[in-house]
Amino acid sequence: MKYNQIPNSLFIKNRKKFMAHMKPKSIAVFNSNDIYPTSADGTMPFEQHSDIFYLCGADQEETILVLFPEAMNPKHKEVLFVRETNEHIAVWEGAKLTKEQATAVSGIETVYWLSDFEKVFFDLMTEADTIYFNTNEHYRQAVETQTREDRFIEKCKTQFKAHAWAKSNPILQNIRGVKEPEELDLLQMACDITEKGFRRILKFTQPGVWEYELEAEFLHEFIRNRSKGFAYTPIIASGNNANVLHYVENNQQCKSGDLILMDVGAEYANYSSDMTRTIPVSGKFTARQKEVYNAVLRVKNEATKMLVPGTIWAEYHKEVGKIMTSELIGLGLLDQEVVKNENPDQPAYKKYFMHGTSHHIGLDTHDYGELKTPMQANMVFTVEPGIYIPNEGFGIRLEDDVVIQETGEPFNLMKNIPIEADEIEELMNSNS
Repeated sequence: MKYNQIPNSLFIKNRKKFMAHMKPKSIAVFNSNDIYPTSADGTMPFEQHSDIFYLCGADQEETILVLFPEAMNPKHKEVLFVRETNEHIAVWEGAKLTKEQATAVSGIETVYWLSDFEKVFFDLMTEADTIYFNTNEHYRQAVETQTREDRFIEKCKTQFKAHAWAKSNPILQNIRGVKEPEELDLLQMACDITEKGFRRILKFTQPGVWEYELEAEFLHEFIRNRSKGFAYTPIIASGNNANVLHYVENNQQCKSGDLILMDVGAEYANYSSDMTRTIPVSGKFTARQKEVYNAVLRVKNEATKMLVPGTIWAEYHKEVGKIMTSELIGLGLLDQEVVKNENPDQPAYKKYFMHGTSHHIGLDTHDYGELKTPMQANMVFTVEPGIYIPNEGFGIRLEDDVVIQETGEPFNLMKNIPIEADEIEELMNSNS
């Protein structure tokens, strides 16, 4: 891994939180992701499953974590199974975790080779009444591929018919949303790397540059700062491309007078950042562009103030919609009569601002976290309003990542990333 090793105290705390929610005489199992094939002998780069990483920090394939707080043998309360290495694997793929290294990374004393899993797990299941399965219940999930976790669940349901089943996901939604101090430090690191990439872009951008060249500049800066690269597929959208919300082709030339919407974030140690900035190709906004830009920025600033303990996510979005409606009226994009007669289920502002304002961020870009219960301190949310005007040939979105505080306004993890229109113009036209 490129990143510095994370103190295993984080994973010890996370496991304690999870086990505190488990039913009596229950066992929970977490599997690493598969390495997914492309074609021929090709594979996609390995990405660890966020849940097993959250609980143990092991960042390699073919890893299984077992939690059994009431195991009769104390050494089986937490067990980690890792792939046994050998000289052939070490030469062709690189060394895998030894048992000692797995303990150092995770804080788990009992580590077995994966080849021992069937025997050890069967023995543990004779002591357990309930098994927790780790199904994906994220509100945005749309998974069609059968995962390693899916195959494990199918096998268990066949092999252990007398056991009760429970779900890990509600526990993870509850505990992963509220970040530990170590996690906030990792998120700050990801945001700091993103800042370096953005400042590089401000100096690089000029009329005639291609969107993919900007993508390459970001990637260069991210990797040289110990990131694997992008936390998600980057959006580098110039001109009217910005009005396609998930534009990812990044293959057009940036023209003088156009704006570039860049939705880009670095990952660090599997933690994600999520930034959006919109800049002028020629280094200066037109009067109309700046007018719309500042309207979006005002909405972002007002929305940020509402992210406090006790806020309900759905109600928050309604309030942001009211602020956006006022700004759109001021810009001449909506009029009072249209707003007065709007369909409450499809407010008028949605014509120009059709997505949500905030989502959890952490190990996943759209991270786990409670959305139907009141917000809590140390939850981390994006704030990302936008105004999209195809008829005028541009769209503007601005986005920061913020940490809810016990009192006062959220802490902005991206407070050092330039966002004021005047500052962006100054930096783009500076020789230093």
